[in-house]
Amino acid sequence: MPSQPRPKRVSAAHALDRTKLLAARLKAAGSQPYLASALYSLTVVPSHEVPTMGVDRHWRCYVNPAFVDATPVHELTAVWVHEVAHLLRDHHGRAMLVAPEMRYDHHRVNIAQDCEINDDISSLPSNALRPAMFGLPDGQMFEQYLPHIPPTPHHPECGSGAHGREMPWESSDAARVSAVEAAAIRRQTANEMRAHAKSRGRIPEGWRRWADDILEPTVDWRRALTGAVREAASWASAAVDYTYQRPSRRGTAVPRVVFPSLRRPMPRVAVVVDTSGSMGDGELKAVLGEVAGVLRAVGIGRNRVTVLACDADVHAVRQANTVGDVVLAGGGGTDMRVGIEQALRAQERPHIVIVLTDGYTPWPEVRPGNVRVIAGLVGDCPDAPPSWIETVPIPLDQLGTGRT
Repeated sequence: MPSQPRPKRVSAAHALDRTKLLAARLKAAGSQPYLASALYSLTVVPSHEVPTMGVDRHWRCYVNPAFVDATPVHELTAVWVHEVAHLLRDHHGRAMLVAPEMRYDHHRVNIAQDCEINDDISSLPSNALRPAMFGLPDGQMFEQYLPHIPPTPHHPECGSGAHGREMPWESSDAARVSAVEAAAIRRQTANEMRAHAKSRGRIPEGWRRWADDILEPTVDWRRALTGAVREAASWASAAVDYTYQRPSRRGTAVPRVVFPSLRRPMPRVAVVVDTSGSMGDGELKAVLGEVAGVLRAVGIGRNRVTVLACDADVHAVRQANTVGDVVLAGGGGTDMRVGIEQALRAQERPHIVIVLTDGYTPWPEVRPGNVRVIAGLVGDCPDAPPSWIETVPIPLDQLGTGRT
């Protein structure tokens, strides 16, 4: 939402000027016809609590009547495009993939999202948030902007349809768009953008990239890695065994006989990090930080994770409490076999070994028993690991972004 002064509180009797508001939507659909289907999928909900205009994740657009009265039609037209862009670009879904230490500040997330959107909208007010206000280039995704957004007095409030946090004024029982319907709207809009570009000329670059991603999606490596780790963790947790440390309650039915109980192990994870000369520190920190987020998302606590820094030898082994605790020592040749073997020799043998490397390494010839190995291959890997290693490509251009 563009940075607008908060309108004065008005009485509940103050009616929404629907004619003006809907005229602005009609103008938006006329100037950018490929957005028409999405714009007319929004349900208008008058609200005196929303500061200006905002959307929830169910495609309901909350509108303050005083804001409509105070805003020219051409600016309302741009605000319509701005709000529907949050939903088309699935900002609320992508916000859930942001690292928790950044996600908690929903204003900061909203600012970064506005920067992603507003560089493609020319008719917004001059005080609308744009990347240049923060010394950032146009054309990036909000996940790339987010780490560079400082504390700011601007507090845009575009609703849960943007940053994902439900707001107090989102309490309407109005019609909602389901997740399945939203996906269909996004795909239809992307098709209309592509058709418009072929028949009538160019569309804004940000929208062109978005349409290409919708119609020809790339795999988000975070989702792929999360799925692989979750599946491996489920596999490890299923390795139940009997133990006498906690006798079974069934023993109460048979005096003087002790029955064992079933033990379900909590998965332990070892992360082997390639610190050879071919891996940059910035890339390593970015990947390791996001892997830590993946493990938290799967429910593997930090006390169950060990990180090993390895090039041709293992230089540091420690329990990982935070990314900052990890010593990325090394810088020589590359042999991930050494790191994997060191991880397997631990007193508490891991159930899952995650190897983060650019792939310029030899690999073990045989699969270690009862241990799942997952390789996160950073950059352009020349050779694939053995087939028993689950591989997740990590493109360098997706580091620091949440693109799908």
